[in-house]
Amino acid sequence: MPPYRYMHPDDLIVRAKEKHERPMLVALDNISDPRNLGAIIRSVAAFGGHGVVIPQRRSASVTAVAWRTSAGAAARLPVARATNLTRTLKDWQSQGIRVVGLDAGGDTDLDDFDGTDPVVVVVGSEGKGLSRLVRETCDSILSIPMAGDVESLNASVAAGVVLADIARRRRS
Repeated sequence: MPPYRYMHPDDLIVRAKEKHERPMLVALDNISDPRNLGAIIRSVAAFGGHGVVIPQRRSASVTAVAWRTSAGAAARLPVARATNLTRTLKDWQSQGIRVVGLDAGGDTDLDDFDGTDPVVVVVGSEGKGLSRLVRETCDSILSIPMAGDVESLNASVAAGVVLADIARRRRS
């Protein structure tokens, strides 16, 4: 497989605006499993998102494993690499994009989240969740209400649940 061609994070916003759509992006904060990366790419594409941004360091890359797990979505959905994820998120905030992190102990319940504004959903690493600086940058932290005795969801499953809910709200 030839090396993946990453976009610049700003190009994700430009592409969304060219389509006259409110950006819906996902940022990955140190996701290390390429299968999670591939599954998230697939969910972003399935629910009408405009792209995924990953940090340049300490993150899974678009490898053959991620490509296969995305079931081809990596060929259609752009993935960008950020030199500094926190700086990229702050830049997007200055452009009117709401930054929301995912965490089981969030201050906002997904049921109460509007999601119709331009948004970037930040998914933390598999073990540690959101890093301190990224968490502090987020406008709010979303939690997914769960009925069972499960403490948390896999990173890619959590991203899919939130993206499906945002897509549903945007269709209404």
